[in-house]
Amino acid sequence: MKKAALDQWVREQENCGELGQREIRQIQLQKLNALLKREKGRQGFYRNLPEHLASLEQLPELPLTAEEDLKRSGNGMVLVSQSAVERVRTQETSGTTGPAKRVFYTAGDNERTVSFFAAGLSELIHPGSRTMICMPFSGDRGLGELIAEAVTRLGAEPLPGGWDRTFGAFLDLLEKEQPDTFVGPPVLLLSLLRLQPESSLKRALVSGDACPAGVMSEIEKLLDSRLYPHYGSREMGLGGAVTCPAFAGMHLRENDILAEILDEEGRPLPPGEWGELVITTLEAEAMPLIRYRTGDRTRFLPDPCPCGSSLARLDAVHRKGTESRMEDLDDLLFRHPEVVDYQAFLEKDRLRIRGFVTGEIENLPEHWRGTALDYQWKQISREDRPCCRGKRGIRTER
Repeated sequence: MKKAALDQWVREQENCGELGQREIRQIQLQKLNALLKREKGRQGFYRNLPEHLASLEQLPELPLTAEEDLKRSGNGMVLVSQSAVERVRTQETSGTTGPAKRVFYTAGDNERTVSFFAAGLSELIHPGSRTMICMPFSGDRGLGELIAEAVTRLGAEPLPGGWDRTFGAFLDLLEKEQPDTFVGPPVLLLSLLRLQPESSLKRALVSGDACPAGVMSEIEKLLDSRLYPHYGSREMGLGGAVTCPAFAGMHLRENDILAEILDEEGRPLPPGEWGELVITTLEAEAMPLIRYRTGDRTRFLPDPCPCGSSLARLDAVHRKGTESRMEDLDDLLFRHPEVVDYQAFLEKDRLRIRGFVTGEIENLPEHWRGTALDYQWKQISREDRPCCRGKRGIRTER
């Protein structure tokens, strides 16, 4: 079996021959100390932290960074001049008031992300491939644009699909351009495969939202190949961990990201135990984060990867709150092949399901987790649009 392409990428980035856990930990400690020294010298947000750690075992002694810190003090976390910032990615709050979460990137940050994307995508994209990218294209160095740059570097052709088209427009792109690979959210891929099961698509990397086991199984049956899940976030520079040819977890970008799994009291957990993912972004130029609480739940897989890489692997990543509940609901409803897409709205003691189907559905559950289910299905048409852009979650209606 071929070793993870990310393994070779880390070797090249760090100019090292051996890459066992000992070497990885040495790289991380050296970069962490350089970051602490930089924070002290620039009088950054983390200026009160120690300038040097003797070992990574001291990492839990440092305070955690919360999402509220990023919203409230984000500008103070930036360690470069405004002229060096190439891109700011903003996530608005769900309410009408309160600060937005803004993450800053230099050209170097974005370049490193493109390089990482290219390494991960090389597992399934080859020279001459045509890749349908169903991620947001938002202008210079947006997420879709960065993925397209990575695809081009692999000698393949990017086909910008975005994620704000009608189903008919997506299907037209599939039919006209005949892509063999797909990059985008898992539910959108499942929807397209159910609408056009005989498409040209052969391989796919899914990202942008959680991919529940049931959804993954349904996609792999229609695609007739294994999926490559990817996990990333704005805070970790968009690219974080990606699947290798062993399909046994997602290898973490460990030379750039120092990751911990913590229990509810903030104590480190050993490999194999589930907890909250906490990250330190060692290579971020514009806005490095130290011990940032992602709110996502996962675990380190304890056994060596069959591919032979020593890079740590994350298991499936589960979102917090209603997004986590939505994963379970997806597993329940997408087992019905007629379901193309749907939204869920919680109204007092009732959960309303509104979505698109290709035909009549039988044996739908009437209750879920003690809540009555109310279904409003519509026969899908080409003019309809996907129900969700971005992460799926159960909405609350008052």
